[in-house]
Amino acid sequence: MRVFVAIEISNNKVINSIKNFQTTINIDAKPVKEKNLHFTLQFLGEISEESSKKAILALQKIEFSSFDVNLKGVGVFPKSKHPRIIWIGTEDNGGNKLIQLSKKVEKVLEPLKFFSDKSFKPHITIFRIKKKVENITKELENGKTMDFGIQKITSIKLKKSELTPNGPIYSDLEEITAIT
Repeated sequence: MRVFVAIEISNNKVINSIKNFQTTINIDAKPVKEKNLHFTLQFLGEISEESSKKAILALQKIEFSSFDVNLKGVGVFPKSKHPRIIWIGTEDNGGNKLIQLSKKVEKVLEPLKFFSDKSFKPHITIFRIKKKVENITKELENGKTMDFGIQKITSIKLKKSELTPNGPIYSDLEEITAIT
């Protein structure tokens, strides 16, 4: 099964703000469905049922307090001249707390031989671009300073991802809630 550790976006005001942005931007890209909006703290890849159970036990050792993250600004990976992903970032304070939480996840999963292939950058993917598109710098200009609202972080989840022709279907394997 294909598995990752995530924080879901659940604040309806934030979700509506993102949906509004997705409908106003004019590019040839597939928007991420509202129920699939999340931060990926760590992607574990294709793993066995046994490995997922070990990952759950490891993740249950994580302790963290709830905190707020202000979702702010739009960007792209890898670059605006040849984008593959359009994302929403965070302000520094909440972003740094997400980075610290991702490090806790990484630390408990390391003994199970799960390693991050790149350092965590707090972002929520809102579009996936399959075809080559032109430079979209102008389309994204207004989004650079856009404020999408505040998401309270109260849990992390181990999620399973089933890839289908209509997009991924995510299901929860485990939820670890904040201690406060």
